[in-house]
Amino acid sequence: MLQPSEQHTYADIEAVYKCLEEGYGAKQEDIILYGQSVGSGPTLDLAARLPHLRAVVLHSPILSGLRVMYPVKKSYWFDIYKNIDKIQLVDCPVLVIHGTADEVVDCSHGKQLWELSKEKYEPLWLKGGNHCDLEHHPEYIRHLKKFVLTVEKPPSQRYTGSRRRSTDQQLLPPRKSTDIVFEASRKVERSRRSVDCCLEKSRKSVDHQLERGRKSVDRIRTG
Repeated sequence: MLQPSEQHTYADIEAVYKCLEEGYGAKQEDIILYGQSVGSGPTLDLAARLPHLRAVVLHSPILSGLRVMYPVKKSYWFDIYKNIDKIQLVDCPVLVIHGTADEVVDCSHGKQLWELSKEKYEPLWLKGGNHCDLEHHPEYIRHLKKFVLTVEKPPSQRYTGSRRRSTDQQLLPPRKSTDIVFEASRKVERSRRSVDCCLEKSRKSVDHQLERGRKSVDRIRTG
């Protein structure tokens, strides 16, 4: 059986994309990628290679695996999921959602990724939100719905850049992609245990891959 690894997660999301493209005839322009926590890694890796994506949602994302544990200032060869380097290669609108009380991945990760995004959409910083409870906040689904409806419009009709959008903006009737997002959010609660399990496995994987680099990182911190 294959062991969990960074490269295997990249292969997984690539396989899903190929299935949508070849099996269902989906185009980049029809796809919104959604990455949560460690899942932001494969999400941004794929998004950086697809120039015509409709949009990307980053839910409690990480700057990189190493940066979750150490406040390093640059990327090292042994680091994994280097989102901080890939976000600048994403050409579509990016929505970042992060809880201000996140005890697993500090909110500063989400804020820095949003700052580095080319096409920023109004972010959602959920006050008091932790790492695995953002779906319980009423603002979560409202903001996500507004984002999906916005990116479904032609680019010339969207609010682009970091300019704040009015919460009174008139919404268009929901489309199929919107319904898919809502249905996925309803299933979050049932899949919470599996998400927590994946997060724990990812932490162990990070620890294993960083073993060779710990001494050099410690020297940086104490130097």
